[in-house]
Amino acid sequence: MKKENLPSKMCLVCNRPFSWRKKWKKVWDEVKYCSEKCKRNKKG
Repeated sequence: MKKENLPSKMCLVCNRPFSWRKKWKKVWDEVKYCSEKCKRNKKG
């Protein structure tokens, strides 16, 4: 995949867009946060 064609999502915590990363290859459907920091700061 070329960088400009990478899928992206919005982070549920900071509401910023983030792009697909190789480490998320197998779990992309489950990724909801842009970083571990946001994952820890999620509400509820």
